[in-house]
Amino acid sequence: MTPSLTLVRRLRASPAQVFAAWIRAETLATWFGPHHTRVEDAELDVRPGGRFRVVLREDNGERHEVGGTYTEVAAGEGLAFTWAWHSTPERQSRVSVRLRPVAEGTELTLVHDRFADEATATRHRRGWTESLERLDALFGGGAQHDGSRETTR
Repeated sequence: MTPSLTLVRRLRASPAQVFAAWIRAETLATWFGPHHTRVEDAELDVRPGGRFRVVLREDNGERHEVGGTYTEVAAGEGLAFTWAWHSTPERQSRVSVRLRPVAEGTELTLVHDRFADEATATRHRRGWTESLERLDALFGGGAQHDGSRETTR
């Protein structure tokens, strides 16, 4: 079994609003990536078989490019896509984002699996955690997470 991670967040926004934040390049650019990065470029062709590419620039000037192919797209419900860094295209993993309406807004469950090793999963946990913090801030903050459901396997 390859390493994986699961993050669960409750966001104060509707599933449609959260879904839109994932599929609109201009919105994605406001929250995607760890705290010390900014999105320099984002190209999203959000449909099954469509591709995405995101270029991140760190505060220190380092550039990172990630991309993949959408395998599932369900408006307001979630999406799934492959994930590979430009520098290591042979290390393809998979991301699934599920959205569920709850009284406070939306419960988002992100599963990233098929990592090459545990160290890679740990680095991605930090990146996704900080990205979801930024996504939460986009909707006014106050997200809750269920720590018991945050796992790395």
